Amino acid sequence: MKLGFIKSNFQNERRVPLLPEDIHDFQNEIIIESGFGANLEIPDSAYAAVGCQIRSRQAVFTESAGIFSLKAIQPNDYPNIRAGQIIIGWTHPTGSGRQFMTQQANPKQLVVVDLDNTTPRVYAHQQSVALDLPKDFIERNSFYAGYAGTLHALLSFGLLPEDSATSVAILGTGNAAQGAAHAISKFTSHVRMFNRRTLPECLDNLASFDIVINGIEVGAGGTPILSLASQAGLKPGCLIIDIAADAGNAVQGNHFTYLNDPIYEDHHRFYYTVPNVPSLVYRNISPYLSRQLSHYIFTPDIKQFQTMTA
Repeated sequence: MKLGFIKSNFQNERRVPLLPEDIHDFQNEIIIESGFGANLEIPDSAYAAVGCQIRSRQAVFTESAGIFSLKAIQPNDYPNIRAGQIIIGWTHPTGSGRQFMTQQANPKQLVVVDLDNTTPRVYAHQQSVALDLPKDFIERNSFYAGYAGTLHALLSFGLLPEDSATSVAILGTGNAAQGAAHAISKFTSHVRMFNRRTLPECLDNLASFDIVINGIEVGAGGTPILSLASQAGLKPGCLIIDIAADAGNAVQGNHFTYLNDPIYEDHHRFYYTVPNVPSLVYRNISPYLSRQLSHYIFTPDIKQFQTMTA
């Protein structure tokens, strides 16, 4: 089948999720939008040399049975999506992608392959089935979210922590939290990591921390990790870095911020909730994503996704 790749037009997205050196033994014909590799200075000719067809964005949609977009396809591309197409990427059907599911996937009977790192699933015909992929098959992307996001938050806040003066709490022990710990430990050893079992101890001592980094995602309707009442106990001037970017959920009441305006103040506390931070280090993460996605997603015949929910 024909699998088309479009450049994600999600804000500040710069990762290139397929590199020419990883294209071999694919069971799909590959169609690439012209300029797909421009962020890494990869010319169209490099993709053509390994058998890819180079097309305009419109032609990629028209000619392809499946469309890969690293981040969710944006509304300006909705008219290009054909009925029955396979849409692959980080689509977040039960979260931020609900509008896409309501306006596009369901009316057009699309097959949506959501590449969530923890629970990847295929959605079609008002049902979903789990995708058989190794757990954490793209875990480094989450690690870099914690690593790069923490560094970006500190620099945006104008603070490089000093060991004797800055105390840090990290909520969670997953990939993003581990990346945050890797970043912050370069500046201070006054770092404590808390898992869900030990969170009560953290909450009892919130006033002692200068920086609180949240790496836990609870999703819409979940119980907040830091409630509004808990946040009232933070010391004035505390920096809260929501590296899970679970805006309004894990850190109750917080909202998304953006690379050009990453921090806001509320009640003498400072909040960083930037989504998509792995794109800050797109040169690090692009080769990794290309290898992993090529092996698990792009090489096998994408027809498998159609049959999973038939």
